[in-house]
Amino acid sequence: MVSDQTYISDKEMIHELQLKGYGELEKEKLFLKSFESLYLLYADKLILRKGKKQINFDDLMGICQKNDSETLTKFLIYRDLKTRGYVVKDGFGFGSDFRVYERGQFGEKGAKFLIFGLNEGQQEKMGTLQKKIEQITQMGKEPIIAVIERRGEVIYYKINRMNFYENKTGLEELSQL
Repeated sequence: MVSDQTYISDKEMIHELQLKGYGELEKEKLFLKSFESLYLLYADKLILRKGKKQINFDDLMGICQKNDSETLTKFLIYRDLKTRGYVVKDGFGFGSDFRVYERGQFGEKGAKFLIFGLNEGQQEKMGTLQKKIEQITQMGKEPIIAVIERRGEVIYYKINRMNFYENKTGLEELSQL
């Protein structure tokens, strides 16, 4: 681990992790996103060191949360998707947290789903939500909202494009009451 970035330099481990959709290869090192490192630590599949000091899950979570307040939300969604057997990669930006590939399709086809997370009770403006959905559907992907309940359970909602029309007739009827 260097700074807040995790990288793997062991060629055998790089190969194994890449086949499962982890990380990005740069100059013979596999760089992992924070949620990937957290998941591998959580699953006891990674021993992480910074210098000679071993870093545990809680230590890494604290480091990551200083840089990104959404770290826990991303980790909970990522962990849930990995547990369900999906290959998950970082999103494209514009509010999508993850690209999710259909089971058995990683490396053969592009991601089918783009997922963005919301914590239970978190407010999101409808215009912002609509813009995200339009961008995702224009890419030919299916938008999904992952809502994190207070207990940490993740619930997924497949969403479609929304249209809001001004209902002038209804407004006129309301004003007459």
